[in-house]
Amino acid sequence: MSFRPATAADHVEDVSPGSGALPPRAWYPASDAASLSLNGDWRFRLSPTADAEDDSFAEPGYDAGGWAKVSVPGHWVLQGHGAPVYTNHLYPFPVDPPRVPTENPTGDHLRFFDLPDGWDPADGGTVLRFDGVESCARVWLNGTDIGEFKGSRLPHEFAVGHLLKPAGNVLAVRVHQWSAGSYLEDQDQWWLPGIFRDVTLLHRPAGSVLDFFVHASYDHVTGAGTLRVDSDVAGRVTVPELGIDIATGEPATVPVEAWTAETPRLYDGVLATEGERVPLRIGFRTVELADGLIKVNGRPVLFKGVNRHEWHPERGRALDLETMRADVLLMKRHNINAVRTSHYPPHPAFLDLCDEFGLWVIDECDLETHGFTEQAWRDNPVDDDRWTPALLDRAARMVERDKNHPSVVIWSLGNEAGTGRGLTAMSEWIHGRDASRLVHYEGDIDCRDTDVYSRMYADHAEVERIGQGLDGGTHRRRQLPFILCEYGHAMGNGPGGLADYQQIFESYDRLQGGFIWEWIDHGIKDDRYEYAYGGDFGEELHDGNFVCDGLVFPDRRPSPGLVEYKKVIEPVRIEGDGATVRVTNKQDFADLSALDFEWSYQVGGETVESGSLGVPALAAGESAEVKLPEPPVVTGGGETQWTVRALLAADTGWGPRGHVVAWGQVPVSGRQLPSFAASGGPVVSGDGLIALGPAVFDARSGALRSIGSVPVTGLRLDVWRATTDNDDGAAWQSDIRYGALWRKFGLHRMRHRLDAVEAVGDTLTVRTRVAPAAWEFGLVTVYRWTTDGSRLRLTVSVTPDGDWTVPLPRLGVRFGLSAADRVRWFGGGPGEAYPDTRAASVLGRWQSTVDDLQTPYVRPQENGARADVRWAELGGLRIEGDPEFWFTARRWTTEQLDAAAHRTDLTPGDTVWVNLDHGQHGIGSQSCGPGVLPPYRLLAGPVEFSFVFADVG
Repeated sequence: MSFRPATAADHVEDVSPGSGALPPRAWYPASDAASLSLNGDWRFRLSPTADAEDDSFAEPGYDAGGWAKVSVPGHWVLQGHGAPVYTNHLYPFPVDPPRVPTENPTGDHLRFFDLPDGWDPADGGTVLRFDGVESCARVWLNGTDIGEFKGSRLPHEFAVGHLLKPAGNVLAVRVHQWSAGSYLEDQDQWWLPGIFRDVTLLHRPAGSVLDFFVHASYDHVTGAGTLRVDSDVAGRVTVPELGIDIATGEPATVPVEAWTAETPRLYDGVLATEGERVPLRIGFRTVELADGLIKVNGRPVLFKGVNRHEWHPERGRALDLETMRADVLLMKRHNINAVRTSHYPPHPAFLDLCDEFGLWVIDECDLETHGFTEQAWRDNPVDDDRWTPALLDRAARMVERDKNHPSVVIWSLGNEAGTGRGLTAMSEWIHGRDASRLVHYEGDIDCRDTDVYSRMYADHAEVERIGQGLDGGTHRRRQLPFILCEYGHAMGNGPGGLADYQQIFESYDRLQGGFIWEWIDHGIKDDRYEYAYGGDFGEELHDGNFVCDGLVFPDRRPSPGLVEYKKVIEPVRIEGDGATVRVTNKQDFADLSALDFEWSYQVGGETVESGSLGVPALAAGESAEVKLPEPPVVTGGGETQWTVRALLAADTGWGPRGHVVAWGQVPVSGRQLPSFAASGGPVVSGDGLIALGPAVFDARSGALRSIGSVPVTGLRLDVWRATTDNDDGAAWQSDIRYGALWRKFGLHRMRHRLDAVEAVGDTLTVRTRVAPAAWEFGLVTVYRWTTDGSRLRLTVSVTPDGDWTVPLPRLGVRFGLSAADRVRWFGGGPGEAYPDTRAASVLGRWQSTVDDLQTPYVRPQENGARADVRWAELGGLRIEGDPEFWFTARRWTTEQLDAAAHRTDLTPGDTVWVNLDHGQHGIGSQSCGPGVLPPYRLLAGPVEFSFVFADVG
C-alpha cells in the first residue's frame, strides 16, 4: 500500500482557480473612497519547497526580524534570492499536470501596516486587492487564512474588513513559483516569481460602487453617442461636457466626438452612488464585424501594431507608471497604432494610457500551454473539462477588469494553447458577456470560436494569397478578416521585409494589418554581460537570447528596427516626380489638419534652402498633387533632391511641435560619378615595394601598404559577416537557414591564393582566387589599381568559379586603418540599413564617431552598415564609390564580432576595420519568421565595382 500524504500546500496542485476571492469586477484607478497602498519593503523568507516551513509566520507577533527584505512590486529572483529562468515554450519542470516538483521555491512575505486616521473598519467594508502574483499565492490577514489564488497577471480581491485593526495589522502572503497554474502560463518569457504588481487596501463605505459596465456606442451616420452605465449599485451618471445626468441603467443619446486611436477623444464623467464617487473616462466608439471586416465607427481599420510583454531590465514585469508611459509615448512617436498585450492582460494603468493617447488594443487572456506541443498536445488543459473553471475564471477576470476601456476593441482567448472545449467555453462566455467587441485566438485555425482569422509568421506569399481569398479553409473562415497577430520577428538585426508586408496589407481589404513580435528585448541588467539572457544564470534548460527580440533595447532605446517600422507604417505617403509631390493621407479616421508640411532642397546631400509647403487638410484616404516651388539656383552642379516632411503642427500629449511624422525624398538630378583619368604607372623599387601615385604596395604580394600618409592594412575581398539571429534562423524551421549553410561551406574561413602581381602600363593588377577549404568552388578576384597622380582607384572584378548554391553574406573589400574616429559620409543615414531594411534610410550628409556607428544588439552580430554611400571620410582617407556602396567601420574584426556572445566580449582594438561592400545579403526575420525574399538575396555572379581613395588628412 502506498499513499501521498496531504500537506498544507495541496492547493498548489489544485486545478481550480483558487478560493476565497471576490467575483471579478471593473478596475478603476481612484475614487473618493479611501485606499492604502501596501507597496514598499516587505519582510521575506525563501524556502526550497512548498511546505518547507510551517504557517506560524502568518500569526501576529511572529518575529521576522532576521528575514530579508524585498520590494513589492517585485520579483525575488531579481533581488538576490534565487535566479530567473528563461524558456520559450518548454516547461522548466516535468510535464505531469497538475503536478509540480517538490523543489518549488516558495517565498513567504510579511507586511505590517496601520490604518490611516479616520478609516473605520466597521464603516462598510474593506477589500484587499492583489493586481498580480506569480504563480500561486496563499494569503493570511492577522492570522486568518483568507484564501488562495492562481492567475498571475489577473486581479484578485478579498473581503477583509472584519479582520482589520486600527493598528498592528499583519498581512502574510506565501507565493509558490510553480503550481498547477504554471501549466496555463507557459508564455515566451522569463519565469519570475513574486508579488510583481500593486497590493492595495480599498475602503468600501456603505453604498459604495461594486461592479459597473460603461456602454458608450457611436453612430457614425448621425454622429450621436449613446451612453448607458450598468451598475450593481444604483446611482447616477453625470458627464458635464455633454449635459448628461442620468440614472444608472438609463441610456442617453447626444452628439459626440468619437474615440479612435487617431483621435482619442475622452469625456470626463462621474458614477456616483450613495457611498462613493468614481471618475469615468468615456470614449464613444462602436466595434463590429461587418462586410467581412473589422470596423470601428463604420470604417475598417488597419492595425500597425506591436506585441508587448511587460519588461524592465532591472525590475522585470514590475513596471511603474512612468515606464508604461514611456512605452506608449515611444509607440505613438513611431506611428504604432495598436498593441496586442502578449500574452496576458497588462497592468491596468497601461490601458488607461492607451485610452488617453490612442492605441487599439487586443487584450489577451493570461493563458498559454505551448509546452504541450512536445507531446502532440496530449493532456492539454484547454481540452480537459477539469481545467475549464480555471479558464473561465481567467477570461472573466480579464473582461470584467478591462471592459470599460475604449481602447480595447478585441478580446483574445490566449496564445499557443492548442484547441479544445475550454477555449470554446471561454469564447461563448465572452461573447455572452460583451457583444460590443470581437474575439480573437490564433490557434483556432478554422475560426470556430473567433471573429477574426489570425496567423503568426505567415510568409509574404501566403499573406497575399489570403488577401486574394485563395487560402481555402472553412466557409466561416473565408468570410472573416485577417490579421497577422505576430510577424516581423524583431530579434537582433532586423526585422527585414516589413515594407513588403505593408505593401501587401494595403493592397487587399481583407488584410487588416499585423503586430510585430515584439516591443522590447528582455535583457536583464547584469554586471558580467551588460545584459543577460537565457543560460546566463545557470539554467539547465533555456532558450538563449530568443528572449531578446524587441524593437527597443532593454534600456528602451529604439533599435533600427523600430525606426524602420516607423517609416514603413507612416500615416502620410509622400511621393513625387521632381516638380510636384503626391500626398496621401493613409489614416483611417483623422484628416491632416494636425500636421504642417515643409520642404527642403539638397545639393550633394546638403540643404541649401527650405520652406513651408501648403498641403490641404486631406480627409482619411484622400490624396492631392501639391506643386513644389521652383528649385533654388545653385552653382557647381551635383546631385539634387527634394525632401518633404510632415510635422506635428502643435504640441500633443505624445509629441512636441515639429516632431517628424512622415517624410519623402524626390530626386531631381542624378549623381555625377567620380571623374578619374589614369596618369602614370606603377614603379617598382629595389626595396621590394611598388609606388603608384600616392600609394605604396608590397611588390611580392601586391598588398596595399599606404595611401599618402595613411597606413592601410590587409585590404582584400571579404564575403563574411557575423551572422545575425535571422541568418541563423530557428531550429524548427524547414526553410534554408543560410547562417548554418554559410558555415558548412566555409564562407567564414575563406582562403586567398595569390596568382599573379602584374605591373604593366598604367595599371597594377593583382590576380587572386578566394575560396573555402574543403570545397571546389571559389571566387576569381582581380584587383586593378590606377592613379591620376593624387588619387588612387581600385577596380575589383569578381567571377564565381564552380557551383555556387548559396548566396553570399556580403561582397566587398575590407581593410584596416591604424587611426580613425570621426566619420563623415554622403549616403543613407543616420542609422544602419540593409537591402530589406532600408526604407528609413535618409539620403544626406551625416557624421558620427566610429563607436556610434555600432548598433548595440544584446547578442553581438552584423550591424552598422550605411546604405547608398557616395563617399565617406575617415582616418585621413576619402573614399568614393562607383557605384554606391555599403559602408561599415568598427574597432574589432568581423571574426571577433562573430565570436562574441555578449557586448562585454568585444574589446576595441587599435585598428579600425572598414568594409566597403558592393552588396549585402538581406536580413529577413527567420529567427522565427520567413527568410530573405528573393530580391534581397546576394547571389554569386560576375560583378565589377570601383573605389577612389584620396589622402585628405
